Amino acid sequence: MAPTKEGTVNPTAPVADEGAPAVARSILAHTRGGRRARAAAAVRGLLRDRRGAVGAGLLAFFAAVAVLAPWLAPQDPRAAGSFSTDILARPSGSHWLGTDENGRDLLSQLILGAQDTMLVGFTAALVSSVIGTAVGVASGYFGGWTDRLLNVLNDWFLVLPMIPVTVLAASLLGNRAAGLPLGRTSVLILVIGLFGWAGTSRIVRAEVMSLRGRAFVERSTVLGAGRRRVIRTQILPNVMPLVLANAVIYVALAVLTESTLSYLGLGDPDRFSWGGMLQSAQDAGAMGSGAWGYFLAPGLCITLVVLGFSLLGHAVESRVDPRTREQR
Repeated sequence: MAPTKEGTVNPTAPVADEGAPAVARSILAHTRGGRRARAAAAVRGLLRDRRGAVGAGLLAFFAAVAVLAPWLAPQDPRAAGSFSTDILARPSGSHWLGTDENGRDLLSQLILGAQDTMLVGFTAALVSSVIGTAVGVASGYFGGWTDRLLNVLNDWFLVLPMIPVTVLAASLLGNRAAGLPLGRTSVLILVIGLFGWAGTSRIVRAEVMSLRGRAFVERSTVLGAGRRRVIRTQILPNVMPLVLANAVIYVALAVLTESTLSYLGLGDPDRFSWGGMLQSAQDAGAMGSGAWGYFLAPGLCITLVVLGFSLLGHAVESRVDPRTREQR
């Protein structure tokens, strides 16, 4: 309110508060800066952990290979000109890992195979995390019959044997993958993601049940916040670190499962993957022919990727899980 000529205050006069927008911008910048500072501190702390540093280094390397695969591969194994009569050749200057039973360069297949293997691992973990988080939050927050019903469903998925079930599901759905964007690779993503969410759900449920009775959650409810708002603003931000840690570890399991399914012939024959290379190496008798690059290289890559995700996942878990923080 602005003063009049007589010195009184005119309630209808506009208030000239030119500093308000600047103050708002300052507060917003401070908040964002605080978040960035906390994120940077978390990354630095993670990299100071030897497990986190080694895991992040391995994954950064393989992620770069997967992204740059079309430019890194010496040849295009799908091209007609890539076939030759030099079959199951040993490593040489022209073919660093040798050739397959069709004379195609194995290094090119290995590099391109990183794309499908990493894609399946990340997307299957994403599907699993979304389902597990939704079920865990609903079960832990609402309680009652919702909790009992979802617990039965969760326990049922927990006791399912992962490999036999995914093999069966991929076999049944594989012939129907013609219209999907990635063919059978899409089937592998869905199967691995849909059958792997129960562990995430169990962790999220326990954390939500702990958060539900906290003062800040009860305060939001008393102030009139609806359930959706409480879940979105109070519950989810506090469970996401645990979900992230569990998702990183699950990527390792997804990579192993994808490699197993591809090795059993359930992968997409038109796409390259490390598990598919192992299957082709066995069918071609690469071990007996001395073409060690055919089976050793993809096996080593699978091992290193799984090791990287496992190390990074456990390093993240040790920083976000309250139980492990107390042990430290």
